[in-house]
Amino acid sequence: MTLLFDTHTHLDSPKFDEDRDEIIQRAKDAGVHMLVNIGFNRETIPTTMALAEQYDFIYAAVGWHPVDSIDMLPGDLEWIERLCSHKKVVAIGEIGLDYHWDTSPKEVQQLVFREQIRLARKVGKPIVIHNRDAHEDVVRILQEENAAEIGGVMHCFSGSWETAKQCLEMNFYISFGGPVTFQNARVPKEVLKRVPLDRLLIETDAPYLAPHPFRGKRNESSYVSLVAETAAELLGKSVEEIGAITTENGKKCFGID
Repeated sequence: MTLLFDTHTHLDSPKFDEDRDEIIQRAKDAGVHMLVNIGFNRETIPTTMALAEQYDFIYAAVGWHPVDSIDMLPGDLEWIERLCSHKKVVAIGEIGLDYHWDTSPKEVQQLVFREQIRLARKVGKPIVIHNRDAHEDVVRILQEENAAEIGGVMHCFSGSWETAKQCLEMNFYISFGGPVTFQNARVPKEVLKRVPLDRLLIETDAPYLAPHPFRGKRNESSYVSLVAETAAELLGKSVEEIGAITTENGKKCFGID
């Protein structure tokens, strides 16, 4: 069986409340032997931690999403710092900038982003970056805050090769999800082909961004196999090779033994 690592998922989402156990079993049956579940605000951090404590193959990332940055209080940053000592917490995230949804002012997003990069450097954890319509500011802030010191993941990468190169230079892995499987995904496919193999990751972002042929439906972690198939086709490798490469990269990125 091909072993796969879904490096970004939200299995604590209410969208899975009716069949979460079945979804997790389907992921295991599909060869997914590691998951990083993302807790990104006051509601999802506790449910993410609960999943990580319940399942030995589920790890946690905790952070504050840019969309919710307007709601972040000083105590929340201290809470994230305390959780970073938990043995299953492998990263701070997802953090970053989102200029698509007009819920938090840009200056607030940028401040919260900077605070969490500084915290990650303090505790020695990699960061998981959410970047929507904010490539220039994300790269600039990562550079200004010396994020290369800890590195991390550019989650569900949607930028150009030029942006990817800047992120690679700062010690980041480039992660691709369902959108790279879409027939019209010319730019993501071209970027994936140019990312060094030792910097490539795959993910689902379930329940969002389901890959072809499930586009528009609820995503699930077992579908990371479809992302692996697309990567294998683009790179001229077997799915087993892509699984092994991206699993090893994920373990290295997140410090999982």
